[in-house]
Amino acid sequence: MPSVLGLLEAREKKVREEVARLREEAERVEAALGEAERALQRLADARVTVAEVLAEPPVAVAEPVVSAVAGSVVPRRTEGMTVAVLPADYQRIMSVLESDAAREGMRCQQLAAALGLQAVPAKVEGLRSKAKRLVERGWALQVRPGVFTPLAASAG
Repeated sequence: MPSVLGLLEAREKKVREEVARLREEAERVEAALGEAERALQRLADARVTVAEVLAEPPVAVAEPVVSAVAGSVVPRRTEGMTVAVLPADYQRIMSVLESDAAREGMRCQQLAAALGLQAVPAKVEGLRSKAKRLVERGWALQVRPGVFTPLAASAG
């Protein structure tokens, strides 16, 4: 027959194992709860911030001042813009296109000669690329294939 102390020790061991298992599970649940509470707090903070931003009156965003910078991108032409906002190379192209010599339009070879460049393919193609960029951005017109003129209102 088993002793009472032996039975109590066996029972105590079994309960200790159950307590250890429950503590491990409690730690896991506590860690998961902590992470869930942090996520909930981040979402609540985000909601409050968005509500505050949406409640504020709209703020006018200042347009950046566009100026001529060597190597800069040609800006899209808008009302009131002058050729002074263009990079220097493009300003020179526009001044030639706006001259009386280009009244009927100018081919890129003629444009190269007017700018004092050699009319070699590399220079002419570079000018063609720039002239087409001026057309794309609203500064010039291509009246016929390879013939460019300024917009009538682009003077200034």
